[in-house]
Amino acid sequence: MELLSVEGLVSLLTLTFLEIVLGIDNIVFISIISGRLPLEQQGRARNIGIILALVVRILMLLGVSWIIGLRTTIFTIGSFSLSYRDLILIAGGLFLLAKSTSEMHARLEGGHDEKKVKVTTFRSTLIQIVLLDLVFSLDSILTAVGLVENLPIIIIAIVISLGVMLIFSKRISTFINEHPTMKILGISFLMMIGMLLIVEGFHVHVPKGYIYFSMAFALAVEILNMKIRKNAAKKV
Repeated sequence: MELLSVEGLVSLLTLTFLEIVLGIDNIVFISIISGRLPLEQQGRARNIGIILALVVRILMLLGVSWIIGLRTTIFTIGSFSLSYRDLILIAGGLFLLAKSTSEMHARLEGGHDEKKVKVTTFRSTLIQIVLLDLVFSLDSILTAVGLVENLPIIIIAIVISLGVMLIFSKRISTFINEHPTMKILGISFLMMIGMLLIVEGFHVHVPKGYIYFSMAFALAVEILNMKIRKNAAKKV
């Protein structure tokens, strides 16, 4: 498949859009975790996190045969089998669930006291971003390889999608941080994604379309609530 052919361009556009959609959970996590840093470090953490995600995905793509090999069964219990991929998804889901629960607890206990909320360091933030990048990249790469066999097209799609994320990451992060209810909603999304990773690790397939539809629906409802609260404040 040639990149400049009609089929190649259609594949590039389709895969780029898919990578952007799959990267939404990643950018929400980066926005929330970087929001606990001092203001002057947040932008740098977001940019480095997204660049690291790009590096991780390209390296994993170059080792795609190794990635596919992660599906190999490592042990079986009765009729149930587990592969390295399953273990990575379960571990990543547990990490995301624990982190989301911790963030939710910090929000509930800290209230509006920023000193209680921003307790993380720049290094620990990057480490957490890299760990989740690995988990999110695993499914992203497997999906990309399943759709398109042309390696340059996949790399270009990943670069474009992460470039779009890099451009809009500040706006997304600012929007989340300026609206406390949006931050709670974002953390709830991450908890749901953590559970999704765990159940997928146990071979329970949940179509991601349902997840993204529920996220979009909840987001639309919250935007309406924000509009209602804004109008009510104007009347007062």
